[in-house]
Amino acid sequence: MKDLIGMLESLRRPRLLIRAARIGAQDYRRDTQLKRLFGYGRLPRPGAALMRLIEIEEGLNDARVAEAASYSISRHVEVLCAMMGEAQLIRTATR
Repeated sequence: MKDLIGMLESLRRPRLLIRAARIGAQDYRRDTQLKRLFGYGRLPRPGAALMRLIEIEEGLNDARVAEAASYSISRHVEVLCAMMGEAQLIRTATR
């Protein structure tokens, strides 16, 4: 799990994007947001969820950098909020 947290800490994204995600992460609701991002069904454990979120975020960031017309900043912020929320769950579980 330390590697996942290290991966998150090494991410470099625009300051405004991270600030918006931090604000959104304060109201993170795992059941609601992960079902919206992953689809309905059983929710994965925090580590597995974080891995999937990292993959989704990489695709969104690639679209942002490429200035793709399909890029959605609101979805990007939502994924970053979920990543921060899942990382917090992992941190509290390992204490």
